[in-house]
Amino acid sequence: MPSSTSFNHETVSLDGEHFSDCEFRDCRLTFAGGEAPVFKNCKIVDCEWKFEGPAEQTLAHLKAVWNAGGKAPVQALIKEITGGGR
Repeated sequence: MPSSTSFNHETVSLDGEHFSDCEFRDCRLTFAGGEAPVFKNCKIVDCEWKFEGPAEQTLAHLKAVWNAGGKAPVQALIKEITGGGR
């Protein structure tokens, strides 16, 4: 579990990681659909998010649902993720 670490201009794999008091600056943050990462008191600045494997396939599926006229369920999911329904 990285703690109080600064990541700068790096590619950081997020799957199954727990980060505490870390800073990510100008990094590529990759997620491949494994266990969700945990961020505690972290700062993320100007980073690129890269989704690979099953995570990328899930996003492609959501895009296909959206484009097939299923905007409402995708919007409901986004609302749930962002806490907009509370």
